[in-house]
Amino acid sequence: MIQFFTQNSEIVMRLLISLGLGMLIGAERLFVHKEPGMKTHALVSLGSALFVMISELIAIKYSAIGGFDPTRIASQVIIGIGFLGAGSIMLQGSRVLGLTTAGGLWVTAGIGMAAGFGFYGLAIISTVLVLFVFVIVNIFEKPIRKISNEIDQPDIN
Repeated sequence: MIQFFTQNSEIVMRLLISLGLGMLIGAERLFVHKEPGMKTHALVSLGSALFVMISELIAIKYSAIGGFDPTRIASQVIIGIGFLGAGSIMLQGSRVLGLTTAGGLWVTAGIGMAAGFGFYGLAIISTVLVLFVFVIVNIFEKPIRKISNEIDQPDIN
């Protein structure tokens, strides 16, 4: 068993990093009582890493075949996550809900893809930036929304 992990350390590293970064993003979502949480974000990131790694392995295995484009799998991951994100967007009256959720899932897939291709720095920096948007930008957005709501609905007293 240990031999398996030592022979496949790069594969294990890519998968674990994608899983961990997805879990970080999902943990923030849980902390602010938003769905989807850790499991969904971890699976989206891990699945994206898995698919791009499969793409790399197929490219190596079938490199002699002409006309084979290994990037097609990666592009289909993006499309698939788009469908997942679209399912989380709802219209409630005149308000659109779920756009941040959809965007979060989409970028989490990108982070998983970066980790899957072995671009660890890109994956980690992107995760930090996503958490910046979810945490810091949210802090700045709250007072702006409050002012906007007061303008839209003035106090009639």
